[in-house]
Amino acid sequence: MKKISSALLLLFTLATVFAQKSQSLSSPDGKIQVKISLGETVQFEVLHEGRQIVSPSSPALILQNGKRLGKSPVLQTVQNRSVSDTIFPPVAIKRKVILDNFNELTLLFKGFFSLQFRAYDDGVAYRFLTHLPDSITVVNEVAEFKTDKSAQVWFPQVVKRDGVDIFHTSFEEPYQIKPLDSIAPEVLMFSPVLVDVGNGLRMVLTESDLEDYPGMFLSHVGSSLKGVFAPFPLQTKMTEGEFPAEVVTQRANFIARTSGKRSFPWRVMVLGDDKTLPSTDLIYRLASPNRLGDVSWIKPGRGTDEWIIDIALFNVPFKAGINTATYKYYIDFAKRFGLQRIMLDAGWSDVKDLFKINPNLNMEELTAYARSQGIGLSMWTLASTLERQLEPALDQFQRWGVDFIMTDFMDRDDQPMVNFYPKIAEACARRKVLVMFHGSFKPAGFERTYPNAITREGVLGSEYNAWSDKATPEHNVQQAFIRMVSGSLDYEPGLLDNGTKSTFRPIWGKVMSQGTRCHQLSMFLIYDSPVQVFSGNPSTGWQEPAFMELLGSIPTTWDETLVPAAVLGDYVVMARKKGDDWFIGGMNDWTAREISIPLDFLGEGNFDATICADGVNAEKVASDYLISAGVFSGKDELKIRLAPGGGYLARLRKK
Repeated sequence: MKKISSALLLLFTLATVFAQKSQSLSSPDGKIQVKISLGETVQFEVLHEGRQIVSPSSPALILQNGKRLGKSPVLQTVQNRSVSDTIFPPVAIKRKVILDNFNELTLLFKGFFSLQFRAYDDGVAYRFLTHLPDSITVVNEVAEFKTDKSAQVWFPQVVKRDGVDIFHTSFEEPYQIKPLDSIAPEVLMFSPVLVDVGNGLRMVLTESDLEDYPGMFLSHVGSSLKGVFAPFPLQTKMTEGEFPAEVVTQRANFIARTSGKRSFPWRVMVLGDDKTLPSTDLIYRLASPNRLGDVSWIKPGRGTDEWIIDIALFNVPFKAGINTATYKYYIDFAKRFGLQRIMLDAGWSDVKDLFKINPNLNMEELTAYARSQGIGLSMWTLASTLERQLEPALDQFQRWGVDFIMTDFMDRDDQPMVNFYPKIAEACARRKVLVMFHGSFKPAGFERTYPNAITREGVLGSEYNAWSDKATPEHNVQQAFIRMVSGSLDYEPGLLDNGTKSTFRPIWGKVMSQGTRCHQLSMFLIYDSPVQVFSGNPSTGWQEPAFMELLGSIPTTWDETLVPAAVLGDYVVMARKKGDDWFIGGMNDWTAREISIPLDFLGEGNFDATICADGVNAEKVASDYLISAGVFSGKDELKIRLAPGGGYLARLRKK
């Protein structure tokens, strides 16, 4: 009896020790599993339907006192939590009701830190939490994601600028596609980065809830993609030139000084196939909730911008330029075609002084006219100038009735620059002003925490057509699967001069897009952005009222988002619902194709359709399109023909 008791005690002890050294977590649907093991380090691995996606990887946080959180961990407490919740976003970027279902495992270790893991049906995330007194200095963070060394990786590479270090970038580069083991170690990538993990499954590596901490770049080390973080700036200077910006001239040997009691950014592995990635809102779910309180004053919508076309208006009785007559023309255009705002881009003031107004502008006359037409004004600002003149500038904007601003040329994501974003968003919110960041890193969930930060750039967008051939249709399609996973993007589509693969030329002052007119139109539906900015030439738009009326009718927030058909980098077809109506958009690479979409998601009833499709001659004349009408029900199939570089848009209004 004593021998049996001793054996049982030994088995119990061994089981207890093993349980302390290993933990596991599954997604609500059971398809994703996270295994955590404790030894010399904390290690996690990720499996999908039993197949290893991320092999054992060891996260760590290295503090200045030599402490390495994650090394020789001593587990004290394990907390499990299952959440089935509902989020009602104040700005419905993809859907008005977000289901937030996950299982969570929090491991509290000796040394006053925790590691928290979450498993969702569409991905896995982990983060560090520290429970230390006073402030801490983080020397570095180890964020590694080990995967198959031959896996194909879609990544944007940072291109080093002359005179500054590698961490200065506008986060605007095309995607390269290479096997992991062929990417040179010195290549620095900015996230999101996509990895093909086989069997039709993709993994997007990025982050969420980025606050008071540098953003995560990635580099290739062995069989891993590893996080790289910009060191803390010690000294900065202002550059000269047309758009002065603050650049770092000396950096510290650490990445952040921050509170000892805090949660750190989520390291996120979004998992999905080509149909689920464009519609996921996992990054939003992981972010901190709205901190602004009542945000019922936020008004999404459509606007214009004149900078990309160099204000090359025609058939007008005035000299086009940065002047009162030009912006009145833009106001009339917005009013006619259902747009809510116009942008006054760079040049309305001295870039270094927001109170030195362009002498060709009569702001009192312009603001009065905008009010009389029910059109809002949006103002471009240089980030360094806005920060220096923030409070008085916002007071001036408020007097003018400006409810939306853009700020530009941050071009970094080290800790001080990351902290610039909430500072600006909070100041704008106090005046009920929306803000869009250009020259910016990806959103990383920021639009949930600060809903007035309505959209941002961090994407190689429409403007690149003016000086390069980088904004190809393939690149445009890729955005829906990679960059858009991290949040809203301000691409600024709508160019009305369009070129084929052979006829396109980058010409400043006569900018055209690559791909068809319908390709441009489809972006207003496919790209997430609660404020969509039309960058085309209104002089052309006036000549095509049916096209512009359709463009102006596309909502910018949605009740639901579905992806009936998609292949990474080739094409994407998206269906979005607003009220009883549906909008369906398709965007294509340079390969012509036809796609049939069952309309069973429409539900009961018949729908009157207005369809804008590539014209029969769009392969040669990219601006060729045809607007037609039809009647559909949920029993029908929609046949979509996409020209090379093509696009498609259908508006279905319930009868």
